[in-house]
Amino acid sequence: MPIRKAEFVISNTDVRKAPQDPLPEYAFIGRSNVGKSSLINMLTNQKKLAKTSGTPGKTQLINHFKIDDAWFLVDLPGYGYAKTSKNTRKKFQKLITDYFLKRKNLVNAFVLVDVRHDPQKIDLEFMRWLGKHGIPFSIIFTKADKLSSNELGKNLRKYKTKFLREWESMPLTFTTSATSKLGKNEIINYIERLNETLKDDIVKFIQKSNNK
Repeated sequence: MPIRKAEFVISNTDVRKAPQDPLPEYAFIGRSNVGKSSLINMLTNQKKLAKTSGTPGKTQLINHFKIDDAWFLVDLPGYGYAKTSKNTRKKFQKLITDYFLKRKNLVNAFVLVDVRHDPQKIDLEFMRWLGKHGIPFSIIFTKADKLSSNELGKNLRKYKTKFLREWESMPLTFTTSATSKLGKNEIINYIERLNETLKDDIVKFIQKSNNK
C-alpha cells in the first residue's frame, strides 16, 4: 500500500527530545552522498520532504517524519564524510550511536549502500557495530539505475561474497533506484509487515526494549 501521508515532526541533536508517541520507528542511514534523501522522497511520494543536496554531509540532525500516523521514518546524518572537521565527525558519531543505543521505538535500521562501488570498509564496520549491539538492520542498495543489469548483478554478488566472510547469512536486502522507483513497493511492504506483527503491541515492544 503506498504511503498516503508523510509529515515532518522534528529535528534535533538529542535523542531524548525525539517524539514520545508509542509508534514503531525505522531509521535510514548511510555514507554521505549515498542518495538517502532522494530515496526517502521517493518512498513518501514527495519531492522535498527530505532535503537533497549535491553537497555531502547535508543532513546533520535526527529528522523524524510521521508516516500515515502509524510509524516514524527517521533520517539520520550520513557517516564517513572526510571533509568535515574532526570535531564535527565526533558529534555525528555520538549523535548516531546515542540514537541506536537509546531509542527504544526502533524496529529496524536500513543501511544504504551505493551499489556502484566495491564494498566499503566503513559500511561493513558500521554493520558490524549494529550486529554487535543486537540492532536489526537491512541493506538498501541505491542508484541501481546507474548500472547495466550485468554490472548490477556482478556488484551485488561481490558484496554478498565480501559480507559472508564475516557473517553467517545476508540480512534482507533491497535494490533501489530513486529515479525509476525500483524497490519502493518492496521496502514499504516490508515495513507494513513488521508493523502488522507489532499491531496493538507496540507499547509492550517498547517496554521490553526498556528492560534490556
